[in-house]
Parts: sequence; structure tokens; C-alpha cells
Amino acid sequence: MLDDPVDYVSVADFRAALRRFLRVSEQAARRHRLTPRQHLLLLMIKGARDGSESSTVSELCKRLQLAQSTVTELVQRSGEAGLVRREPSGTDGRVAHIMLTPLGEQRLSDLHMELADERMLLREHIESADAT
Repeated sequence: MLDDPVDYVSVADFRAALRRFLRVSEQAARRHRLTPRQHLLLLMIKGARDGSESSTVSELCKRLQLAQSTVTELVQRSGEAGLVRREPSGTDGRVAHIMLTPLGEQRLSDLHMELADERMLLREHIESADAT
């Protein structure tokens, strides 16, 4: 199989667009007094696939692709910063549901609004890459 130079250009353009999005997102997170990992944590909780706007450490480990100890520490520090709260599960005493606090909701919402144009640019790039 021969390498297609156009394919390399397309992949390079996509990676550059993705890197730009990540860099801009990280900078914006810091302006909103969040670490990049806190931003991802809040986003994964708010954007829970089941629509509950809550998550568990196990679910967050899968979505964030981080070790359980790392996620547990991230949740703990975010809780201490007033961004998230834990609620024991009504059905399983070993499980806690993690939700955003009003402060976490506000910071995530403000950051999400600020990044709207960047998300649109990334979407456009993905769509143009899919067309080739």
C-alpha cells in the first residue's frame, strides 16, 4: 500500500486543528479559574450520556481515560474547590454520584459559552476532513 501525501496533509491539518482547540480550551479554563482537568471533569459530569448530569468515579475513569486514583483525587480536589459534590447512591452504598455545585455549573457554563466559536471551527474542520 502506497502512502498518499494528501492523506498526510489531511491528518496533519486535523491534528493541528485539534491541538489548537485543546490549547485554546486549556487557556480559557485557566481564565475561568479551572484547571484543564477540572474543565474535563465538569464537562463529563454535566454531559453524562444518560442525561442525569451526574457520574460515578468508575464512569469518569472510562470517559477521562485516567486511573481510579487519579480521578478520585481530581474529584476530591474539585469538591474542596466547591465545584462538585458527592451524593451516596440510594441503591449501592459503595457508590457515590458526583454532581456539579452551582459554582461548578456557572464556571462550566461561562467557559462553554466562551468556547462556542472554537467548537464551531473544530466542527467545520472535521466536516471538511470527512468530505475528502
